[in-house]
Amino acid sequence: MMHRPIDDPGFEGEGHGGGGPGREGGGAGHGPVPPPYRPHPAPGDASGPRAGASAPRAGASGPWREPAGSRAETPGPRAGAPGSRSGVPGSRNGPPGLRAGVPDPAAGPWADTHGTPDPGRVDPRVLGALLARHGWRRRGGAAGRYSRWTPPGTGTGTSLLVPESRAFPDCDDLLGEALAALAHSATPSAREVLTGLAVPSDEIRWWRDVPPGPAGTVPWTVREQLGSAARQLLLAGALAVRGRAGYYGARHRRAAQASLGGVLVGASPGGRGLTAFLPVDPGRPIAVRLHHALHAAREAVDYQRATGGTEAFDAAVEAGVSRELTEALVALVRGTEGARIALEWAPAAGPPEGCAARPEPVEFSPGDLPALREASARYRTGEPSVPVRLTGAVVRMRRSGPRGAGTVRLRVLGGAEVPHVRVTLGEEAYRTAGHAHLVGLPIRVSGRLESRGGFRRLTDASEVVPVQVDETERDRLMKALHENLDFFEEACGPED
Repeated sequence: MMHRPIDDPGFEGEGHGGGGPGREGGGAGHGPVPPPYRPHPAPGDASGPRAGASAPRAGASGPWREPAGSRAETPGPRAGAPGSRSGVPGSRNGPPGLRAGVPDPAAGPWADTHGTPDPGRVDPRVLGALLARHGWRRRGGAAGRYSRWTPPGTGTGTSLLVPESRAFPDCDDLLGEALAALAHSATPSAREVLTGLAVPSDEIRWWRDVPPGPAGTVPWTVREQLGSAARQLLLAGALAVRGRAGYYGARHRRAAQASLGGVLVGASPGGRGLTAFLPVDPGRPIAVRLHHALHAAREAVDYQRATGGTEAFDAAVEAGVSRELTEALVALVRGTEGARIALEWAPAAGPPEGCAARPEPVEFSPGDLPALREASARYRTGEPSVPVRLTGAVVRMRRSGPRGAGTVRLRVLGGAEVPHVRVTLGEEAYRTAGHAHLVGLPIRVSGRLESRGGFRRLTDASEVVPVQVDETERDRLMKALHENLDFFEEACGPED
């Protein structure tokens, strides 16, 4: 199973005292069933407070007692709150390759998720679905009233009582104790269950089959490669949401990166797996597009390996396959014996229209690399240039002498989904651009964005004219000029 959790041996035998009679109904054939985190009265027993409630073990190092080395890699709080910023894209402690350029999700869907979820707002059916997803085992209970769940693996450690529905008379109390038990559990999957309860999220899991190191660990470079490849795949999905293309280059990148700001990321023990939590609002479109794109890429690779033809990759563009996605898959598979990607929908939201309720994982092997690399090259060379008429502020100018043509770098304000472009202008157009900059005005120019170089160069430039802007924008442009008086002597910046 992907992202397989492991039990903390320190929890063996914990909470195994007490437990009322009649709690194991329906559990025959599973062996002895450990009692819950706290003893509960029999359903329907209104005999006051629960006696014998056990407190959390005194020797624990905190509500989130994490396995060694995983504290900065798993979503969820260090103090039992799923809204913690540890392991989040954008935080210093997040997985490598998933941090840079991604806003802190504390300002997004996770802003109000500090602390364990409110039992009054938790759907018991959603909790049960998340427990089953993350490997917890259902071991009996009272049919139609409540169920008992034990941790993955050996099943030792804290067990939970979960009501079947909110119609159960003791629902909030049972849910509160189950959530508290999860917050105090050392089982790695417990924090993922709490994260899924905090904000309805689709889960994308990556797993790489790499040779193990000492004691089942992996080298740091392998861990970095997994994080980088996962982030590239998420970005490819976000780009495909903005529009279909075989090669995006610099197009749509800023908006795509911004749309990943609410993603939480957690690593599985051992460093071979990674899980991303995409909030249904607004991340569901990214998860859906990535789901379709991965399956289309798998089918195109199979077709290419069977027939030698690459035309299936052309049709796969409509599903969201692109050079960015194939390059991400190459990065994910390279240096492994195989890689797998699985997607599971948020149980609170259900599966999206047109998608399987339980999508099959998509697997790629080293034998797929030649087809993926060939498709990547095909996408890059086959993407046509794009005619545009864009508006931009001149930020740099350069030419070899006092007269003649020159090169201008524009900060794009509108007309193209790229941050900057370079354009070569004739002498008169170059003079127009310089005058516009000196008086704090942007220019408008027509041309073609060339795919070579990532759509960062405008060719066949024509119709260069200054554009009137409001006083606020003009003042800002003038301030930029005074802060960069030497810009006429500076060379144009790098292509990226």
